[in-house]
Amino acid sequence: MIFKQIPVGTFQNFSYLIGDPETHRAALVDPAWEVDRLLSLCAEAGLTVQYVINTHSHHDHIEGNDAVVKRTHAKVVAHESSPIRKDIPVNDGDSIEVGSLRVQAIHTPGHCPDHICLLVGGKVLTGDTLFVGECGRTDLAGGDPGAMYESLFNKLMALDDSIEVYPGHDYGPRPSSTIGEERRTNYTLKPRTKREFIRFMAEP
Repeated sequence: MIFKQIPVGTFQNFSYLIGDPETHRAALVDPAWEVDRLLSLCAEAGLTVQYVINTHSHHDHIEGNDAVVKRTHAKVVAHESSPIRKDIPVNDGDSIEVGSLRVQAIHTPGHCPDHICLLVGGKVLTGDTLFVGECGRTDLAGGDPGAMYESLFNKLMALDDSIEVYPGHDYGPRPSSTIGEERRTNYTLKPRTKREFIRFMAEP
């Protein structure tokens, strides 16, 4: 698998390139900024962009969708509840085939209702649900700390410790981690009841 974590924009965003070296098919995840650079990286790797996949509909994750689609004719993939223009709606557990690679959607509401994480090749792209050392905020429109609890503890923390974590922003001490490392060190993942977590997320 060809995999690149690409810092873009002014909000410490990460976009991701997922490519299959056998079929030369690729997906760009959250291409919000610097579309020219993202497409240049694809061209340098000999990849054709088949899909744009959005972890969620906030503008700092979708801003470059139209530009990528215009230049590549890629199909846009997003959760079925997402308000953005999409070609392929997905729900929890659905998969997209990028060449011979299988990218599985995990519906993880909490930061916003349409949020998905992406599981591919021993890696999970966590968008704004889980950061290195932190979790996403739940005080924006559509945010729900109860749903965030379910997404973090019953979905992401159900993954194997060896799964590598790649977040949507560079907010932590390093750009990536593992589920096991986050389980051990991320203070937002300290064992709590759902009620305790909701109270914790409301603290200033």
